[in-house]
Amino acid sequence: MNTIIQNILVFAAVAFAVWSLVKKYFVKKPSTKKACGGDDGCGCH
Repeated sequence: MNTIIQNILVFAAVAFAVWSLVKKYFVKKPSTKKACGGDDGCGCH
């Protein structure tokens, strides 16, 4: 019984680690076009 619980916990930890790495390095954030791309009042022109 302990082996089953241990295997489930190890699988969950590995899945969480892989998910975190994929989220950090492979998921692109949507870029916002507020970096002085127009008349948005940023005062950098």
